[in-house]
Amino acid sequence: MRLTVAQALIRFLSVQEVERDDDRHRFFAGCFGIFGHGNVAGLGQALLESGGDFPYYLARNEQAMVHTAVGYSRMSNRLRAFACTSSVGPGATNMVTGAAVATTNRIPVLLLPGDVFATRRANPVLQELEDATSLDLSVNDTLRPVSKYFDRIWRPEQLPEALLHAMRVLTDPAETGAVTLALPQDVQTEAWDFADSLFEPRVWRIRRPPPERQLVERLATKLRAAKRPLIVAGGGIIYSAAADSLTDLVTATGIPVAETQAGKGSLRFDHPQSLGSIGATGTTAANDIARDADLVIGIGTRWSDFTTASHSVFQNPDVEIVNVNVTPADSAKLSAFAIVADARTAIEELAVELKSWRVPKVFERECRGLALRWNETVEEAYHLDHGPLPSQCEVVGAVEESTRDIDVVVASAGSLPGDLHKLWRTRDPKGYHVEYAFSCMGYEIAAGVGVKMAAPEREVYVMVGDGSYLMLNSELVTALQEGIKIIVVLVVNHGFQSIGALSESVGVERFGTAYRFRDSSGQLAGATLPVDLAANAASLGATVIRTASIDELREALKVARANAATTVIHIETDPTVASPDSASWWDVPVAEVATRDATRDALKRYNNERTIQRQYFRPPT
Repeated sequence: MRLTVAQALIRFLSVQEVERDDDRHRFFAGCFGIFGHGNVAGLGQALLESGGDFPYYLARNEQAMVHTAVGYSRMSNRLRAFACTSSVGPGATNMVTGAAVATTNRIPVLLLPGDVFATRRANPVLQELEDATSLDLSVNDTLRPVSKYFDRIWRPEQLPEALLHAMRVLTDPAETGAVTLALPQDVQTEAWDFADSLFEPRVWRIRRPPPERQLVERLATKLRAAKRPLIVAGGGIIYSAAADSLTDLVTATGIPVAETQAGKGSLRFDHPQSLGSIGATGTTAANDIARDADLVIGIGTRWSDFTTASHSVFQNPDVEIVNVNVTPADSAKLSAFAIVADARTAIEELAVELKSWRVPKVFERECRGLALRWNETVEEAYHLDHGPLPSQCEVVGAVEESTRDIDVVVASAGSLPGDLHKLWRTRDPKGYHVEYAFSCMGYEIAAGVGVKMAAPEREVYVMVGDGSYLMLNSELVTALQEGIKIIVVLVVNHGFQSIGALSESVGVERFGTAYRFRDSSGQLAGATLPVDLAANAASLGATVIRTASIDELREALKVARANAATTVIHIETDPTVASPDSASWWDVPVAEVATRDATRDALKRYNNERTIQRQYFRPPT
């Protein structure tokens, strides 16, 4: 079949399918894009010619469109994805941050940046970054380190093999992330006689690797000998649709569960075995149990420093770590007893091995008591009645109280992810969508659009601080154009207040974190900037509601639910009111030499606190 490279690419993508268990469907939902000279004549023409069979969505920012694709795919448990196309040059480099988000979070997205001429007949082309050491490089090579697979299609006949490798990576639960196919602009438009078989429907099986039987038996033996076991539920439980299996296992055995950011929602917050979140932004219930646990089973977690509280959350000198993970590299972390397997398959096989076994009753009562006390702490934080400005915790509480079980909260950066991790009471495995692997400012609104596209039956609440909002709010326009409704709760605290609080703890005294004019000393410590973000949101087409209290916020949330279009609710908060303490630690080094007393005092605290940090755990037996 004689087609251009771009036409062949789109035709191939439109017939790719995935299958997991008994569910089979198309993998790609379409293509986000912004056109320039590097992709308009090739991919632009091909998408136009597809006649809507491969839908095209116009984005406003290249980084944002990748975030939207990530939000969509994550909400779809990585079983669906988008392609994203840009021109060569700044359009392509704008996608680097989005690609890093996708790869760090292990979410599939296909990037199709235009590139320089393969023939070099017009070099240097507009937007080409010339490298005197090699004509084989372009700005697209910046995508290599943030892509799980990168290829440049220099000739039409290279396309089929590259496409197959791209799909192999995109559909591999252990290796997925951003995949980049750089497309020289002249090659996109070249015709070639492609084999008809390339465009026949192809089904990619999403594998569920089973655990080795012997390893499951050994894990069951370890559990029977344990007095204080703990399961740490990671994102792998959500992606493998293992929440029901986990619920059955812990209901039958009494094993308590703590959740990572990506794993939040693995167990309903009010389940008797739920301890809430673990680590630096965790609950005191989870961290208290983690501190003395003798057996910790991480399922589907990559063990970030926030999860382990920088290797300080597990203090029992004899604690043994077991990792169940589809990714071998993650299964080997923390000197663990490693089981490389799909989360759901492993949980179900372990449940069979643990028939009639249950944790000691005294331990089960202890866990439940701690969880109930933390829930009382949450209620207190939600109803502080602080004034004149409310606290951020009260805002979180008002938003949570307005949601149904199936609704989704989206956040990413600043202090909101920490407060949500501690406080938000998740009732559905897909009800919590916080990007905290890369914690990318600007992810929130764009991702919220993707989440709503994947789950139109759910209300999507995007919680975003003014810092993140200022970095990337353009996709409010995309939501307007596509008729996609999200509810944006814009929390205004006049700066990067999360880092402001952190900077105080390390003796940097909130330097460079507030949105203020320069004062007479030259510091950014003058009057607050007169920025009106509500007016900005209105100018982008959103319905805007200004609120000044928690009661007004509650009423605004009711109005926003009833609205048919995107609504932005503006509320100012007091950044000095901290959320409840997690009784944990996070390793942020302090300057060892300083003239300021605040920094020297912070160094003393730091050197004392880091004594609880562990570098090695007991080797597996």
